[in-house]
Amino acid sequence: MGSLWKATAEKPKFNLQNGNIKTDVLIVGGGIAGILSAYLLDRSGVDYTLIEADEICGGVTGNTTAKITLQHGLIYHKLTERFGRDYAKAYYTLGKEAIESYARLCSEIDCEFRRKDSVVYSLDDRAKLEAEYRTLESIGAEVELLANPSLPFETVGGVKIPDQAEFHPLKFLYSVAKDLNILEHTKAEKFTTNGVKTNRGVIEADRIVIATHFPIINKHGGYFIKMYQHRSYVIVLENAPDVGDMYVDSEDTGMSLRNSGDLLLLGGGAHRTGKSGGGWRELEAYAEKTFPGSRVKYRWATQDCMTLDSVPYVGKYSSGTRNLYVTTGYGKWGMTSAMVSAVILRGMLMGDKPDYADMFSPSRSVLCPQLVKNIGESILGVITPTVPRCPHLGCALKYNRAEHSWDCSCHGSRFTANGNLITGPATSDMKMGKK
Repeated sequence: MGSLWKATAEKPKFNLQNGNIKTDVLIVGGGIAGILSAYLLDRSGVDYTLIEADEICGGVTGNTTAKITLQHGLIYHKLTERFGRDYAKAYYTLGKEAIESYARLCSEIDCEFRRKDSVVYSLDDRAKLEAEYRTLESIGAEVELLANPSLPFETVGGVKIPDQAEFHPLKFLYSVAKDLNILEHTKAEKFTTNGVKTNRGVIEADRIVIATHFPIINKHGGYFIKMYQHRSYVIVLENAPDVGDMYVDSEDTGMSLRNSGDLLLLGGGAHRTGKSGGGWRELEAYAEKTFPGSRVKYRWATQDCMTLDSVPYVGKYSSGTRNLYVTTGYGKWGMTSAMVSAVILRGMLMGDKPDYADMFSPSRSVLCPQLVKNIGESILGVITPTVPRCPHLGCALKYNRAEHSWDCSCHGSRFTANGNLITGPATSDMKMGKK
């Protein structure tokens, strides 16, 4: 069935790399983060080139629920407890500015941009909703605590932020990208001190931005231990009701709902990559019970990079690398976070340090409870005596019957049933061996 967005947008064509080239800034990765970074650099008069190993927007960007919101679950209470109120307020302000940036761009693009209110609901924990509401009030946010969100199932309430947005991500990005300096089917194979060797030649670059969803340079930054990957699923229903606002459960394993025209997008069935989860079966059973008479028209799965503290990594790739930058770790909120990231990177690449850039620094403290969990998963994956093994760090792979893939629970790499690489941090195909 595939993605609704991919089925209803016409992609422009881009060139391939033709011989050796030189550029000031090289962006590696043609998803939303790379494209928005290229767009802002282009408008600022910076010499840049973006390369994509396959075709732009072919990965996570084309498999999103496309909510543009600064309400990333119940994040503000968490940020205040860990970093303080000023930090939480800055995160809110940057998100709000990102939404307004989208509104300005989308005013000139036919991409189904619509203002919608956003609601985070809970099935059983009113107290955490109240804590989030108080935190948002304290930082000056426009927010409402709901007793009964307008949903076709029982909840204990919700936290509502008005005037967020939704859109058709590929109609937007294809329009933004069509006049940019983008090279498709151009794969970075080896990074050197002065650029990149690709499958089509050499690109000399003064500075490089890695925008490949999961960073592909494994010897720096320790991203394989600072992040884990999380799969979630979406079905698109016909003959289902219009729920009005955009909704998401406060729990990672809960449901997400939004409409697109006369279709309802239902997300959920989530689990850590390489682990068991509900997947599409859970969503279809839920739809049958909650929306009787509805019919699945599209379905897809996606994968998100989760950081230790729920804040993206944007900035210098590591403390020991020069002129190498990264953007990753958006959790389930790539639309807003990609715009925030692009603004931060543009400032850094133009010699400025944007306000609050340190809060996104990839070199910030890793002392979080999630680090222990990530290390535990890595150890378990290494000592599990089964094959095939992941070529990244040798962890055992698990066969995903729903998606016909081999998945790594240590760091989230995925491979086709035949062993071809789907997504990193692995950078090569796996050896099948004996099952």
